[in-house]
Amino acid sequence: MNRQKIANSSFYKNRYLYSFTGTEIFYFWRMIPKRIQLVTPIIALLLVLFSCHKDINDNLKELNNKLEIQKNIDKAAVFYHNYNDTDSSFFYYNKAKLLCDPKKDPDSYVSILNCMADIQLNHGDHIGSETTITDAIPYLKSIKDQTNVWNTYTTLGTNYLRTYNLNDALLYYNKALGLKVDESRKSLTKSDIASVLLEQQKYNEALQIFLRLSTKKELQQKPEYNAKNIDNIGICYNKMSDPRGIQYLNQALQIREEIKNKSGVGISNLHIASYYDENKARTLAKKHALEAYKKFSEIDNIDNKLSSLKLLIKNNSDQELKKYSILYIDLVDSIFEVRQKAKNQFARIKYDSKREKEENLKLKTHKAENELKLERQKSRNIISYIIIILSLCLILILYYYLTSKANREKIEAAYNSETRISKKLHDELANDIYHTMAFAENRNLSLAENREQLLHNLDTIYARTRDISKENAIILTDENYISSLKEMISRFNTPNINLLINGLDTISWDEVDKVKKTAIYRAIQELLVNMKKHSDASLVAIIFKESKRDIIINYTDNGKGIDLNKMILKNGLHNIENRILAIKGAIDIDSGLGKGFKLFIKLPI
Repeated sequence: MNRQKIANSSFYKNRYLYSFTGTEIFYFWRMIPKRIQLVTPIIALLLVLFSCHKDINDNLKELNNKLEIQKNIDKAAVFYHNYNDTDSSFFYYNKAKLLCDPKKDPDSYVSILNCMADIQLNHGDHIGSETTITDAIPYLKSIKDQTNVWNTYTTLGTNYLRTYNLNDALLYYNKALGLKVDESRKSLTKSDIASVLLEQQKYNEALQIFLRLSTKKELQQKPEYNAKNIDNIGICYNKMSDPRGIQYLNQALQIREEIKNKSGVGISNLHIASYYDENKARTLAKKHALEAYKKFSEIDNIDNKLSSLKLLIKNNSDQELKKYSILYIDLVDSIFEVRQKAKNQFARIKYDSKREKEENLKLKTHKAENELKLERQKSRNIISYIIIILSLCLILILYYYLTSKANREKIEAAYNSETRISKKLHDELANDIYHTMAFAENRNLSLAENREQLLHNLDTIYARTRDISKENAIILTDENYISSLKEMISRFNTPNINLLINGLDTISWDEVDKVKKTAIYRAIQELLVNMKKHSDASLVAIIFKESKRDIIINYTDNGKGIDLNKMILKNGLHNIENRILAIKGAIDIDSGLGKGFKLFIKLPI
């Protein structure tokens, strides 16, 4: 059906406003007593002010909270980047996390957890880092910035890689790779995946990834990342016993020395030392291991210092062996102590913040309860008075409105009924009676054929009178409803009109109330009257169908139809519309000039 055109017509757009036009509102407002008219705006103003005051307070609290969160994040960043004070940085990140509501602002919450987990990861607290970052996982689906999700997945992957949980590391790196992030982050993730494959001894797979990455422009433009990738290619070739490996390791070392990257220089020397150690070149292994140890000592990279000392111990003897062994033992003892202190410090910060938050929450709750009691005591009477007055006003308004509307609808219904009957009497009966009277006056009634014609005319007038009577008679809604409906429909079945009915007996009419039965009867009657008067149809079909708890009626005829764009619903169609909407039904019309007329009715049982 062409329901869209009907939905766009002015009548359908405004049909739900039919009972609330400006004239009617003004009419009912004039009927309300003056006292109520004066009080109602005051009550409305008080309610608006009360609501606005509450909204403003809530918005101010939320704004202050956001500012406090950002203030703590900024402090944490300053301590981390400017002073390398990770303890203080962790403290302020944790403070911001406790203030942040993950449901309202998941992006900030996840970003804070990423920073905290990264600090723990750099201190070797892998368990604490994993615990922190796991809190972010439930909110990843809610955040808008995919970079935060990428940070979470890569942090988890790095934790699992460093603890040799390689399958889980590969799982989270692949999740990070599937996100919509920039190409530089995708390249870093691919490099991380290749590092996992390297640990899994899948050297050829790792090598292919590193080789593909070496052709990327964004990697070539960043010497630090380019050197790391070349270094990894060298490691892969070494593991595969390919002599090209040492060339790549030396190339990476050269780039790192040019850009003065101390950490990178140390790592390159460490990897070259490992290569020479595996190939039994002790002198070269010792030389590069010592260079690596010096660089890592300058930047205080404890893990790599231990790796350098291992190679020095392995490739030295006598006094030097003893010297490096003592350094190794002391370093192991100190690193264990430092990391344990760091873990304890981070755990203490979390615990103290949580306890402080709980204590503050108790104090705030106690204070808020007292303030609420006082506030409630002050506002309870005002609210009570407002509610009572408002309720009385609404009851009075509703009473006047419903009473006036019911009276007006009764008057309007009676007027419409009288107008319709009067029109039928004038249009149908008056003309027939006039012609019959003229026939009786001007013809010789002694002739048999004239008498027969007169009787025929009188019989036609009688039939019309009976039809008008039945149209306005009381409709049977009992067990005889179906018979009454069929009889009414059959009266429109003439030699020139073929009328088909389908599905009428399939409806559970016993479950339909009297008001709806009456509305259906009158709606179909109006349709058929309009069809007979205006459509010139020769074929009419009325199909009844019951779907779940709805009755569906489809009316179709092959008449001349109507132009929906110029359609103005009057009289019959307007009455049908009002009847169906009054019983909470729906109606749609589909028609066009020369295309017949279709009407769809749906209403609940």
